Amino acid sequence: MPPELTRLLQARPDAQAQESFLPLLQRDGLLLEQIVSHGQASPEGFWYDQPGDEWVALLRGSARLQFADGDLQLAAGDALLIQAHCRHRVAECSLDSVWLALHLEP
Repeated sequence: MPPELTRLLQARPDAQAQESFLPLLQRDGLLLEQIVSHGQASPEGFWYDQPGDEWVALLRGSARLQFADGDLQLAAGDALLIQAHCRHRVAECSLDSVWLALHLEP
């Protein structure tokens, strides 16, 4: 039987209105997931402060991330490494945003 195919740029049909998280690969110390966002943003006043590094790539759409020292506008094809304990939040994203996120445990 061939391996299961994942279409990274498409949302799952059961998750059209809510943000969805699909684990793609999980091994000791790492998690790779597809995130499909439909305009979701972090709640006002909420900041991520993760214990491990996170590499994110925006595959489709646009987004704006906020950091303590400024904002970063992302377009499709942009990627960045967010160091552990770098406080950040999703300020806004387009209705068609598709991300890849690689979470690395400390």
